[in-house]
Amino acid sequence: MKIVLFRIGSLAIVAIVQLILVGCNSCSPSGRHAMQQKVGNSYSQSEAVHHRGRINKGKSIVHMRNSNGVYFIPVRLNGVDMEVIFDTGAADIVISSVEALFLLKQGKLSEDDIEGQAYYGIADGSVAVGTVINLKSVEIGNRVLNNVQATVVDNVEAPLLLGQSALAQFGRVSINYNDNTIEFD
Repeated sequence: MKIVLFRIGSLAIVAIVQLILVGCNSCSPSGRHAMQQKVGNSYSQSEAVHHRGRINKGKSIVHMRNSNGVYFIPVRLNGVDMEVIFDTGAADIVISSVEALFLLKQGKLSEDDIEGQAYYGIADGSVAVGTVINLKSVEIGNRVLNNVQATVVDNVEAPLLLGQSALAQFGRVSINYNDNTIEFD
């Protein structure tokens, strides 16, 4: 347990040092700060803050924001509003060390949520190490997923990704590019 705490502490120290050296600029390019900046562009205030997707016969329909071919959706991780990239190629939900530290400081993440470390492949072919955590709740539209695995990467600029650890819990996920929505069954 002390090793895990040391690793999270190391992530926090690295994040703080990087913030001091390079500045925050609203922290990671996605997540809670980007969400606050995007309110009004593609999401209504109520959608961005409360993540209330349209309900259609027990389905949840969530609006996505297209930014240069990358699709972002609003979610709530452990009760905190964030914006994530919809990424069917990611194995897990991925969050930056800055977002993990924020959740830790807010009491939304605890040492009991830390499960260890894992190696994962990056799209450029390299391999990195991440800290595996358990998110107690992931809210997408009107759906709530419990105990979802996520990976914290040691990079303050890493975008937040919504990967298969969450998406696989739905029976079906459909994308409608005509009206920029994703339907979760």
